[in-house]
Amino acid sequence: MDDLRDAAAALAEARRVVVFTGAGISAESGVPTFRDALTGLWERFDAQALATPQAFADDPDLVWGWYEWRRTVIDQVRPNPGHVAVATIEAHVPHTVVVTQNVDDLHERGGSSAPVHLHGSLFTPRCAGCARPAPAGTGAEPEQGRRLAPPRCAHCAGPIRPGVVWFGEALPEEALETAVQEATDCDVLLTVGTSGLVYPAAEIPKVAAMFGHTVIQVNPRPTPLDEVATLNLRGPAATLLPALVEAAWPVS
Repeated sequence: MDDLRDAAAALAEARRVVVFTGAGISAESGVPTFRDALTGLWERFDAQALATPQAFADDPDLVWGWYEWRRTVIDQVRPNPGHVAVATIEAHVPHTVVVTQNVDDLHERGGSSAPVHLHGSLFTPRCAGCARPAPAGTGAEPEQGRRLAPPRCAHCAGPIRPGVVWFGEALPEEALETAVQEATDCDVLLTVGTSGLVYPAAEIPKVAAMFGHTVIQVNPRPTPLDEVATLNLRGPAATLLPALVEAAWPVS
């Protein structure tokens, strides 16, 4: 409990906070991670093999169908108390920036106003040709394991692709620059549910540590970020983040 108390004190005193989240916080809401084996009719596929520009070029119906199915799965889950606690931190510390590696919209639905999506979002599809944005949820809702032809761009008739960053693609330049700048300038960086293995995103907590800022890690298991974290809180985000918020700003 000493680490929780110390983390709460640092958070309560901070004027600039970065909350950096990974797959773990969404997994607690029931969102499968890329490291989970695919189940049901998708089990014959490798998630990482589907998440590439080449896979979309080779079989756009398969890739679009899988990503649309993933989007419908996310539509059916709810933000957990960890997501709500992040929004509460934003309410207490006006200069809080949420930086997430997740492609879902659970932070938004949990009350966060403008999370920075380092790896894009399932809810911001765009044209594979001209890169213009397209409406989310276009086309029929797919059944699990079914191909679904991607809709066509209203401007150039090119295929619409998921608005996520695939393996082999660069992170969005503006999002990455924002994340690095905020990590450079923050007082506290709270890293939640990330493995610390996916680069270059995993560098963000290290940037904060390099500049001497307090890094608080919330994760059920040890990660490579243990060595740069000022404080390590072991446990699920849905439990520890509400406890951290309550300790930082007790309700009288």
